[in-house]
Amino acid sequence: MNPESIQQMIEQGLPGARAEVRGDDGVHFEATVVSEAFRGKLPLARHRLVYATLGERMGGEIHALALKTLTPEEIASRDQGA
Repeated sequence: MNPESIQQMIEQGLPGARAEVRGDDGVHFEATVVSEAFRGKLPLARHRLVYATLGERMGGEIHALALKTLTPEEIASRDQGA
């Protein structure tokens, strides 16, 4: 797997989402995902939405995926504070 493939799967599985994925070894990745679908959801529910876009690849081709999941408003307020 590569970061670009994971990004495409997440963005296709969560319409309107934006994903930024990093990972150098082909099995361990970090992703920041911004989606309106996360509104009102706790972190675990947000992560499950992302995992669902990757299906059986999680735990297989993708050994580990560290996630940051934000709504568009959360990312905007975070960026303003920087």
